[in-house]
Amino acid sequence: MKIRSLTLYSENLETQQSFYTVVMGFKLINSGPTSFTIQVGWTELTFERSDQKRIYHFAFLIPSNKLGEALEWTEKRVPILPTDNGEKIARFESWNANAFYFYDADGNIAEFIVRHDLKNESQETFGSKSVRCVNEIGMPTDDIQTLNQQLESIYDSPFWKGNKERFGTNGTQQGLFLLPNHRIKKEWFPTLDTLVPEPFKIEFESNGNAHSFRFENGMIQE
Repeated sequence: MKIRSLTLYSENLETQQSFYTVVMGFKLINSGPTSFTIQVGWTELTFERSDQKRIYHFAFLIPSNKLGEALEWTEKRVPILPTDNGEKIARFESWNANAFYFYDADGNIAEFIVRHDLKNESQETFGSKSVRCVNEIGMPTDDIQTLNQQLESIYDSPFWKGNKERFGTNGTQQGLFLLPNHRIKKEWFPTLDTLVPEPFKIEFESNGNAHSFRFENGMIQE
């Protein structure tokens, strides 16, 4: 699965735009009074103005040999959130992945992740252009089984890892829907921020086919 376009909502649009374009250096491809869009590898990431505060969790995929370099680069721009035992980098053995986390200007939990199985090494010096895509988007739900079934049957997107009671994932290592049950798992790792099913819009590819949907009130809307 590949996330081609993701639209999130921002209460502080101008500050958020400055963060992603000036601080983080992503290319601005569209900007107006109610939204802006940046290029993140093969993903177009859009923030639309909202009168409500939203807290999302999403991840950016980076080359598998650039974890240390990316951490050093990011630390110069934004504080890194501590993970287990105060470490900056988290290791996920069953995923063969490593990641570190930071807040963006809206307080969203952003993540840089390397997935070693992808073997997507790069010889270029790390920068914002090194980021491959938006790789994960959180979809909190109170019914993982039903939400996953929709993704499988309608969008041909397979269950990946985890379970269908507390925390599951759907998609592939190139793009994942994170499916936490917010009635059981209460907070986004590695923070104390409460899991809330925030709305978003997405366009993605699954098995070579293009799809799109809106996620609202914890449910997929066509």
